[in-house]
Amino acid sequence: MGAYPGANPRRSRVSNLVAELDFVDGDLMDQGSLVSALDAVQPDEVYNLGAISFVSMSWQQAELVTEVNGTGVLRMLEAIRRVSGLSGSRSALPGEQIRFYQASSSEMFGKAAETPQRETTLFHPRSPYGAAKAQGHYITRNYRESFGMYAVSGMLFNHESPRRGQEFVTRKISLAAARVKLGLQDKLALGHLDAVRDWGYAGDYVRAMHLMLQQDTPDDYVIGTGQMHSVRDAVRLAFDYVGLDRRDHVVIDPELVRPAEVEALCADSTKARDRLGWKPEVDFPTLVRMMVDSDLEKVSREDRYRELMLTTNW
Repeated sequence: MGAYPGANPRRSRVSNLVAELDFVDGDLMDQGSLVSALDAVQPDEVYNLGAISFVSMSWQQAELVTEVNGTGVLRMLEAIRRVSGLSGSRSALPGEQIRFYQASSSEMFGKAAETPQRETTLFHPRSPYGAAKAQGHYITRNYRESFGMYAVSGMLFNHESPRRGQEFVTRKISLAAARVKLGLQDKLALGHLDAVRDWGYAGDYVRAMHLMLQQDTPDDYVIGTGQMHSVRDAVRLAFDYVGLDRRDHVVIDPELVRPAEVEALCADSTKARDRLGWKPEVDFPTLVRMMVDSDLEKVSREDRYRELMLTTNW
């Protein structure tokens, strides 16, 4: 959230999609604004999805990422504590609790001690982003144990959709496949093709978030598909789908390789499946096709608009 109306460039996009939403401004860098926002709304549930989410950026702006992704979680929890009137000697009663969801990350596991990763796997983050997320995760647990707050963390593995930012590798691939197919681009530059991730569909993971806050007892959950795919797999699926040979269009750029790469992440979501009744519904090939289809439509529309602007006399 931005502290000032219009500070978040995605606000208008969301308001166009869901017109019935009311917006209240707050800033994860500003404790007072969070208290004011919660006091005005008096919510039943808070989902903290606010973060600087581009991992590669965290090496260039490590302090900012730590402030937002780590200390920002503390500020949100402290705002909830103050609005709820909790203190060290008084814990929340079930009927008065604001239920809090923290978006933790598979990047906390980093150089994983075991595969697949579960709730008990030790953290070994390999980026300032992962380290900041671990800070937010631990402070959420601390407030749950210290104040009896209904506070949970979802350790979500990579979740994608057609709305993914163009700086992320999955969207970078789907957009390039569409642009190459339409003759608007020839090459796609990528870094580490053999990096492996557990990729799922964002809509499935939002269901998991909601389910976590509907349980009688707060707890932390790993959410993922349990299937690993490489960046190379994503490229192959996307370019095969549009009838192109990826080897003609993909080039490796060493500048895009991270300083400390996370080689392989894979979720063990047994706990979520057993306790929440959750399971993913969209598999990886379907997800890739969904993203390519969306980008084909988007790029075609933008290309038609450019042609119209060039041929129209004003």
